[in-house]
Amino acid sequence: MAGEPQDDCLFCKIVAGTIPATVVRETDTTVAFRDINPQAPTHILVIPKAHYKDAATLGAQAPQLAAAVLAETQAVADEEKLDSYRVVFNTGSGAGQTVWHAHAHVLGGRGMQWPPG
Repeated sequence: MAGEPQDDCLFCKIVAGTIPATVVRETDTTVAFRDINPQAPTHILVIPKAHYKDAATLGAQAPQLAAAVLAETQAVADEEKLDSYRVVFNTGSGAGQTVWHAHAHVLGGRGMQWPPG
C-alpha cells in the first residue's frame, strides 16, 4: 500500500535505520543520503520517508510530500555548495529505476552533458 513501509524495500530499511547510510539531511518527511555508487563528485539521494514506488505515484498521491522532496534537493545543493546541479527522478525500469521507492538524485560537482544518455 502506498505510504506504508515495505519489508523488501532498501530505502524503507534506510529510513528505519536497519541498513546504514551516510545521511546528510533529515526532516520529518524526508531523508537525504550519499549514493553508494556515485555518478558525480556529489551524488545524493533525497527520498520521502513514506513509501511510494516512483515519482509518478508520489506526485499523484502525495503532492505535498513530492514538493517536500523537491525542496530538500535545493537544501542539499545549498549545503553542498553547488551553484549548478542536476535533479533526476527515474520512473520505471526503462528509465533506469532500480529501487522501487521514489527518490531524487542530486548530481553536481562536474559539468553535465545533454542529452544525459
